[in-house]
Amino acid sequence: MQATTQLPTGRKVQRFITNNIIIIGIFLLAVVVSILRPNFLGESNIRNLLGNTAIRFIIAVGVSGCLITRGTDLSAGRTAGFAACMAAIMLQRPDYVNRMLPNLPQMPVIVVLLIVLAMTALIGAINGSVVAFFKVPPFIATLGMQTLVYGIALVTTGAQPIGSLRKEYTDIATGYIGNPIVSYIAIIALVVGLLMWTLYNKMRYGKYMYAIGGNEAATEVAGVNVSRSKVIIYTLAGVMYGLCGFLLAAKSGGASVNTAMGYELEAIAGCTIGGVSVNGGVGRISGILIGVLVFEVLKIAMQFMGLKSDYTYIVQGLVIIIAVALDLRKYLAKK
Repeated sequence: MQATTQLPTGRKVQRFITNNIIIIGIFLLAVVVSILRPNFLGESNIRNLLGNTAIRFIIAVGVSGCLITRGTDLSAGRTAGFAACMAAIMLQRPDYVNRMLPNLPQMPVIVVLLIVLAMTALIGAINGSVVAFFKVPPFIATLGMQTLVYGIALVTTGAQPIGSLRKEYTDIATGYIGNPIVSYIAIIALVVGLLMWTLYNKMRYGKYMYAIGGNEAATEVAGVNVSRSKVIIYTLAGVMYGLCGFLLAAKSGGASVNTAMGYELEAIAGCTIGGVSVNGGVGRISGILIGVLVFEVLKIAMQFMGLKSDYTYIVQGLVIIIAVALDLRKYLAKK
């Protein structure tokens, strides 16, 4: 009977540190900041951290499906911003004199949510169809959609900010259950995470998604309708962006065409930090949550240390580059 070879403990520790160096580094940074700035662990900051993480986790989960199939979605942020604008337009207070659409009848919040999700699902379906049937590289297809959606938002809103939202809408972002830290947004993100975990791990959706990312040609030979699966994956991603934008407008108390700008890059960074491989076929919901959380901790820690916002973009860009480089390093090491 052949004995199985195992890595020495030292090698295991070294591999763990190498694979999680960004998470470990940001964790150590958070410890240092919490010592130097005790209010870093204050209730208001924790509530803000969880609220931001919840919204960005939702958009990151949408992007993750595209990444796992060796694609990407650069239209995620603009789609979420478009959703925020549409939700804000339909949910302005009826007594507001500068309503964007003064003759629009008042609709229940849930109806507006369904309309917004239908809009963004259509955007995702178009992305998926262009990628699947016309064989346009996801980078190009979604980059074009990013610009297209931004243009539609500009025309629709007249490049004007939208505010004075109905209280029952903004209460979704400000309300909480029991402890103020446990907000409605956090609960919604938790439900989304559980549903997506079920899809990824217990349904054919996830099985096909990972198979496409691992070897698309072999998956097609095995009888899987790859094109249809890609359309479904990008459509579901669009739904996640719509939900993200809907919640973001409620949290911000308004929206503009610049809402959620750059969120797609943060989502990709959170996914990559959390173990989603840009080479496809690898990724877990729990890892995505950790990746998004540590990326948010990084941003807030830099703010508490008094670092100018100009420099925070430099640090965030470096983190994204390092995360992708480490992912590629792991991929090359397996070959």
